[in-house]
Amino acid sequence: MTSTAKPGAVLKALRLQKGWKLSEVAARTGFPVSTLSKIENDKVSLTYDKIARISRGLEVDIGVFFAEEAAPPALALATGRRSIIRKGEGRVVETNTYQYRFVATDLLNKRFVPIFGESYAHSIAEFGEMIRHSGEEYTYVIEGTLELHTDLYAPVRLEAGDSIYFDSGMGHAYIDVGTTPCRTLTICSGEESQLMTAHSKEPSSGGEAPSEPAPPVVKRAGKRRSAAG
Repeated sequence: MTSTAKPGAVLKALRLQKGWKLSEVAARTGFPVSTLSKIENDKVSLTYDKIARISRGLEVDIGVFFAEEAAPPALALATGRRSIIRKGEGRVVETNTYQYRFVATDLLNKRFVPIFGESYAHSIAEFGEMIRHSGEEYTYVIEGTLELHTDLYAPVRLEAGDSIYFDSGMGHAYIDVGTTPCRTLTICSGEESQLMTAHSKEPSSGGEAPSEPAPPVVKRAGKRRSAAG
């Protein structure tokens, strides 16, 4: 018995799997919301060109839309994408108090964002205003000693090998309190562009602001800045 591919059902399943609204799919593909709704409900016939346009907009293999109805959903929706990151690669956001290296930036719409960090601030006064952004955050201390400050909990000290998971909607600050540079691996949920924007804001110091504060720098990863201070 032959099964018939239903690209509309695949589109809907893919959209729900990624947690997107029809308006988000419309922005990615250029199709009106009303047209996408008809596609999902099999009220519009799809040409190959239209399916190709949708697959490009959603960054999925066009083959998933031609999968037979009986195919397992997880297999049918697998994209097979990957990103290999070599040592030192990534996009760097650097301020006076920390450096964050965002990796796998070639992949869009990631479910989580991996970041290598290095703290320069040695006190909360030096760090200044805490960072906050939507989502959740997991941080593993690779080297040194981290003191994590939040606006809801007392500061917690983490040594190399320790880790913490927390709501990043809380104000938070990463402080280096060890004798060696503090380096971390952080995994954040949320949009990568929003995370870069949140971390690109130069924290204000606790003292008098300089007349010409240096702006944060966003660049390709290069040599590590010295953490001595």
